[in-house]
Amino acid sequence: MTKTNPGRFFEDYTVGQTIRHAVPRTVAEGERALYHALYPARHALYSSDEFAITCGLDGSPLDDLLAFHTVFGKTVPDVSLNAVANLGYAQGRWLRPVWPGDTLRAESQVIGLRQNSNGQSGVVWVRTQGLNQVEEVVLDYVRWVMVRKRDPQSPAPEAVVPDLADSVDPADLIVPEGLSFAEYDFDLAGERHRWGDYAVGEVIDHVDTVTIEEAEHMLATRLWQNTAKVHFDATHRPDGRRLIYGGHVISLARALSFNGLANAQMIVALNAGAHANPCFAGDTVRAWSQVLDRAPTDAPGVGAIRLRLVATRNGALAGTLRDDQGKYLPDVLLDLDYWALMPV
Repeated sequence: MTKTNPGRFFEDYTVGQTIRHAVPRTVAEGERALYHALYPARHALYSSDEFAITCGLDGSPLDDLLAFHTVFGKTVPDVSLNAVANLGYAQGRWLRPVWPGDTLRAESQVIGLRQNSNGQSGVVWVRTQGLNQVEEVVLDYVRWVMVRKRDPQSPAPEAVVPDLADSVDPADLIVPEGLSFAEYDFDLAGERHRWGDYAVGEVIDHVDTVTIEEAEHMLATRLWQNTAKVHFDATHRPDGRRLIYGGHVISLARALSFNGLANAQMIVALNAGAHANPCFAGDTVRAWSQVLDRAPTDAPGVGAIRLRLVATRNGALAGTLRDDQGKYLPDVLLDLDYWALMPV
């Protein structure tokens, strides 16, 4: 009798199923240091206790995407260990900050299933919650994954595709308790651009580039305890290449966006996201953003800005996304739509 776990296949999911994911993770300052070593992350609120205190917080929380990756990694053995690809995200909200010393765990509910026409795989939709040590939900999001079937001859389940909102309503954004940008120090933040300086439709080329190497992406993926085979096992894909974890591309693009969006301090919602094309070691990544919307908040000096963050490789032009048929261009890696908080 085997005691090892091959992971779930498409046939192992049912709509309504709840999965409590194993191995809670206590996060500390070491995670912050390693996160900032892996990515050129420089947003002041996540770098300085003193800066965060002047913004009304008790200290500097851990980076929003660090919290996301930690929760995401918990789900991989149960949701995407046998994934062909992680396809997209929707309806994500950061509900409260994650602090050094917090312990995070995750649980997911299956909200949709649809077998692919080739009969070899299917798409699984899950809603995942990240909870801290006192059972407060810190993060809630939907993602969908293409998962292999164990037996291609097994019958297809009834298709259930969830109806997902195009974006998170600004009224549903959660501003951390006490946050205020009334005394915001633009010199220390790194740029002078305020919420009101950005126009809807504006495109920002973030200029800087980073070439991804094998060692760093595998170190990052292990840091989040993400065990998906496609990121480590070169025999798991027909082309013999390890797939870069999509979250690695998200964090890299977000860090590159500092140049032009240094004051977009906190991500508070994930409206939509797609990993448009696979990313591999050796790719040189750059990023551009487009302003999609702006909304006020009730917090002193704090506005919300909706941004499209696009990661590309190997010199693709800023502002170009799709071809004449509406398909992503081959050098587009990431198309991410999110809300962030910025001083007005």
